[in-house]
Amino acid sequence: MLIFLRLCKESVLFAFHAISSNKLRTFLSLLGISIGIFAIISVFTVTDALEKNIREDVESLGSNVIFVQKWPWSFGPDYPWWKYFQRPLPGYREMGELQHRTSTIESFSYEAYIQRPAKYRNNSIENADIGAVSHDHYKIASFDLQDGRYFTELESEAGRPVAIIGSEVANTLFENMNPMGKQFVTLGRKLTVIGVFETEGTSMLGNSKDNQILIPVNFARNMINLRSNRIQPFIQAKGKPLYSNAEIKDDLRGAMRAIRRLRPIEEDDFALNEAKLLSNQVKSLFDVVGMAGWVIGGFSILVGGFGIANIMFVSVKERTGIIGIQKSLGAKNYFILLQFLIEAVVLCIIGGLLGLTIVFVLSLIASNLMDFNVTLTMGNIFFGILISSIIGVISGFMPAFSASRLDPVEAIRSNQ
Repeated sequence: MLIFLRLCKESVLFAFHAISSNKLRTFLSLLGISIGIFAIISVFTVTDALEKNIREDVESLGSNVIFVQKWPWSFGPDYPWWKYFQRPLPGYREMGELQHRTSTIESFSYEAYIQRPAKYRNNSIENADIGAVSHDHYKIASFDLQDGRYFTELESEAGRPVAIIGSEVANTLFENMNPMGKQFVTLGRKLTVIGVFETEGTSMLGNSKDNQILIPVNFARNMINLRSNRIQPFIQAKGKPLYSNAEIKDDLRGAMRAIRRLRPIEEDDFALNEAKLLSNQVKSLFDVVGMAGWVIGGFSILVGGFGIANIMFVSVKERTGIIGIQKSLGAKNYFILLQFLIEAVVLCIIGGLLGLTIVFVLSLIASNLMDFNVTLTMGNIFFGILISSIIGVISGFMPAFSASRLDPVEAIRSNQ
C-alpha cells in the first residue's frame, strides 16, 4: 500500500513537471479535454436546471389531477387535429353531472383563461391573465395568499364581482397602495379585490399567478362566451388518494361517455390529460438535448485524448533512461505501467477540472443575471471527473504499456 501511495505521488509530480516544462504543448492538449467536459457538463447542467423547473411546474398541476378537455396533450407527426377540431367543448353543466356520476373524484373545477386589459385610475395592464374558475378551484390548485381571502361559496355561486390578483398585477395597478378592498375595471365591469397571491416567480409552463386575476366563473359567464373555441374552457378533476390515475380516468371516461350519450362503437369526443403526459414529453426532449451535448463534447474529448496520448509518448521518450534505471533496480512492468497511466489520468483530471470551473463560473453568472437558478450539482461534478479519468486511462494506456515493455539495457543505452 505504501509503495502504491509513493507511486501515485511520483506520478502526480511527473504530471505537474510535464505541465511546467511544456506549458504551451500541455495547455493545447488539455484544452480539448476542457472544452469536451465543458460542452457535456454545461448541457447536463442547463438541462437539469430546466428539467427541475419544468417538473416542479408540472407537479404543481397535481399528480392526481385529470384535465377533461377538447384537445389531447400528446402530439406527434400524425396528430389528427382535424378530428379533434370537431369535438364539443366541456360544459359547465357537464361538470355538475360528473359530480353525480363519479365515485373516485374528490373535487371538480370548471375553468377558462383569457387575456384582457385591466385598469385602475391612470394605471393599466394591457394583457392580464384572467382566470374564471368555479368554487372548488382552491381544493385543486396549489397557491398561497399573502393578503386577503378566497371566494366564499356564495360569491362563487352568485357570480359576485370580486377578484384575487397576483403580486405583479397589484404592483402595477396599485403601486405602493394596499389593494385590498379597492375596485379596478376589467371585462367592462368593476371588480373588488379580496385577496392577493403570494409571489411565485417565473414559471416555465406559464402557470404563475403573479400576473393573474382570478374571478368566479359565474361572474365571467355574463361577460364572455365560455363556449367559444377561442377560450377553450376545461374541467379539472382531483382524484381521491385511494385511487390510481388509471382508475380515475376510467371513471371519468365512463361518466363522460354516458353524459354525451356515446355509443360503444363511437370514439371519445373528449380528452383526459394528466401531468404525466407533459413529464414524458419533457423527458424525451431533454434526452435529445443530452445526446447533442454528448456528440459535441465527444469530438472535443476525442481530440483532447489524442493530445494527452501525444504528451505521454513524448514523456516516455524523455524518460527512457529513467525507466531503464528503474527496471534495472527491480521495478516491475506493472509499476512502470501504473506510473505513466496515473500521470495520464492526472493530466486529464486537470483538464476536466478546468472545464468544470468554467461551467461553475458561467452558472453563477447566469443565475445572477436571469431569474433562473442554474446549479452545478455534485453529481455532474463527479460525472465530469469520471469521464476525465476514463479518457486518461484510454489515452494513456498505449504509452504506458510501451514504457512498461522497454528493455532496461536498451533504455539505459538510449539515454547515453
